Amino acid sequence: MNGDRNTALGAFLRTRRALVRPEQAGLSTAGRRRVPGLRRDEVALLAGLSAGYYARLEQGHERPTRQTVESLKHALRLDESATVELHRLARPAARDRRERVSPHLLVLLGDWTAAPAYVLGRSGDVLARNALAAALHNRFVHRDNLHRMIFLDPAGPEFFRDWTATARAAVHDLRQVAGQTADERGLRELVGELAIASPRFRGLWAEPEPRGQVRPGTCFFHPDVGELDLRTEVFPITSAPGQRLVAQPAEPGSRSADALVLLSTLAA
Repeated sequence: MNGDRNTALGAFLRTRRALVRPEQAGLSTAGRRRVPGLRRDEVALLAGLSAGYYARLEQGHERPTRQTVESLKHALRLDESATVELHRLARPAARDRRERVSPHLLVLLGDWTAAPAYVLGRSGDVLARNALAAALHNRFVHRDNLHRMIFLDPAGPEFFRDWTATARAAVHDLRQVAGQTADERGLRELVGELAIASPRFRGLWAEPEPRGQVRPGTCFFHPDVGELDLRTEVFPITSAPGQRLVAQPAEPGSRSADALVLLSTLAA
């Protein structure tokens, strides 16, 4: 693995293997055991990895492939939330390739207080949010990418009340981007990750492209303020091709407008 050691991934793996009892994994408990939970070599065996490779993962010297992440998910008996976190930690930070938001746009976001607003990158990365969008999305584990929020995050199915419409629009968006930048490594990795981790994404990705306009869902649910009906307006950012400003205002005087005010107050 190039660059800094992935110490967060190593800490996660050590913590999770300590939580799995050998008998849960069908392993013998005979003899004295010096560690709680599973040993490194036992995790490696269960995941079909070499002991040396798994040791390097815990030391932060390797970046696991998507297949390795799936193997570790089963070996460590991870639930949905923990699997999301493992996928997040396995991805490189890629600071040198990350898209940047212009300072002027960041100022505009900071001054925009009436509606949730955020900036999306080419592959759906959430590059910046205003305070109200941060409050709206505060229950998500996957906050870095809109497609991961929809397909991989445990909060997604509850938050996106018309999940199917939202998911179809997300797949349509990814197809459009892939048609323009098919050679982009980050996009290929994102599609591969979603296809492996989400059967629902696999099914939609395999379907023919629908005819006509595909609109995202407009109905949301936040546990602190309840149901929200918001418009979704998308504005291309001409100074940064591929980036989009997404604003989600409520109808003035509506219950959803009152809910946004309450959410803003709670966040403050």
